[in-house]
Amino acid sequence: MNRIVGRTELGPDVVQIELEAPDISRRRKPGQFIILRVDETGERIPLTIAGSDASRGTISLIVQGVGKSTKQLNALPAGSTISDLVGPLGRATEIPAHGTVACIGGGIGTAVIYPIVKALHETETHVIAILGARNKGLLILEEQIRALADEFYVTTDDGSHGRKGFVSDQLHDCLKAGQNGGRKIDEVIAIGPLPMMKVVCQVTKPFAVRTVISLNSIMVDGTGMCGGCRVTVGGDMKYVCVDGPEFDGHKVDFDELSQRLRTYREDEQRALKLYVEGSRP
Repeated sequence: MNRIVGRTELGPDVVQIELEAPDISRRRKPGQFIILRVDETGERIPLTIAGSDASRGTISLIVQGVGKSTKQLNALPAGSTISDLVGPLGRATEIPAHGTVACIGGGIGTAVIYPIVKALHETETHVIAILGARNKGLLILEEQIRALADEFYVTTDDGSHGRKGFVSDQLHDCLKAGQNGGRKIDEVIAIGPLPMMKVVCQVTKPFAVRTVISLNSIMVDGTGMCGGCRVTVGGDMKYVCVDGPEFDGHKVDFDELSQRLRTYREDEQRALKLYVEGSRP
């Protein structure tokens, strides 16, 4: 059993949870994830570790309630326990020691980009952070990332905060500036919804800038045994949970990945419907 020692609502259906996990808190690195079960009959949920405090023996998770299990997890109060968790899993992010890296966070993907920005901040790397969401109310960790970045930009689809438009618009402007005597971007790390990451890769490809994306949203089992997270990268079959979750975005077969993400959609919707109906008074 792992106890929830802190719980903070960051936005609509988005909760930051602090969990007791001493061993994981000492070993985890940016980009790695855990697998947890809310109870003994629950499904295994892969969640990226957003932060840790080794002195307290805790890890932080930022969870968006979109399905039955994540909504069930977000409903738990501080002081309650979850059945079990395992980690850290996956390959850690490769953190360059210098150069310029643009970190793109879209929606809940900002929770995954945050520990990467933090790690880059501790090197000699110049960090450009670009955060995006549909509207101001859905932006998370804005001030935390602003404090760590050398350059910081915000975009919203509706223009309610920052620049009206998409993260890809701001990234394109930064890349163009690098061609015209400004700071040249050496690498882009983009994490967010699949369509966003695909567009970012399309933007960076003409500039020949290495682009890393995280495919954590497709993971199921987290150990490579179920095969549900198979993805084609550079013509080779990879398993996101053990070979990733981060890959060269220019080599990912996005069309295949998009189809695979829809595999369990009907089952997920059915489980959510039963959970919501069962939780009503």
